[in-house]
Amino acid sequence: MDISSKDLKQVEVFQHAPEDDLDLILKNSILRSIEEGGFLFLQGDEAVYLYVLTSGQVKLTQSNPSGQQVNLRTIYPWQMFGALGAVRSNGAAYPATAQALEDSTALAIQSAFLRSMMQTRPYLSFGLMNLMTSYIQEMQARYRELATEKVEQRVANALIRLAGQTGIRRRPEPGEGPRKEAGSELTFSRQEVAEMTGTTLYTVSRLFSDWERKGILETGREKITVLKPHDLVRIAEGLEK
Repeated sequence: MDISSKDLKQVEVFQHAPEDDLDLILKNSILRSIEEGGFLFLQGDEAVYLYVLTSGQVKLTQSNPSGQQVNLRTIYPWQMFGALGAVRSNGAAYPATAQALEDSTALAIQSAFLRSMMQTRPYLSFGLMNLMTSYIQEMQARYRELATEKVEQRVANALIRLAGQTGIRRRPEPGEGPRKEAGSELTFSRQEVAEMTGTTLYTVSRLFSDWERKGILETGREKITVLKPHDLVRIAEGLEK
């Protein structure tokens, strides 16, 4: 897979980068391929590289000493992640584990190299600051949900966010007619949804079974198809009893 400077323009941090800088970044990067279930880095590893996902999907998870795991976020193509080493020079370690949800490729950029570029290129500093700010805002929203919303609202909100970020539009089946709602297909398991929402696999399975009976969604092996997104929004807003 060949990566061009035009491809890198899709990365938010590099949107204002000149062509010469993008070519320089590509020359000082390596493309890594990883199979489904493999790891790009582990929590606590030295943050030698930062990454730009070029294909596939990667989840960032964090574990506590007892082994409980939380899904922090899911990374999609042309998103940057693992950039802590570029902004912190002394003993920076990855705060999370990056695991491939499917066969994936990612551009690995040396953290020290990008940090040296930042000294003379303000657009990189502003881009990374915006990236970190978006992470903080997302974490604040999820904390608010944990503190104030019922579990069914949290799960519904998670599915809505995932559908907006990466959901594949569902094609109506023959005979459904034009009034059938358009939905989204998500490639996530029940366990992954549980990790995202701070709940248990049992609770997510119970909710999904109830929503399947109501025709709101369908589930399969690591696949969730949202059939009635408007009903899901009503649940997220606490309007469904």
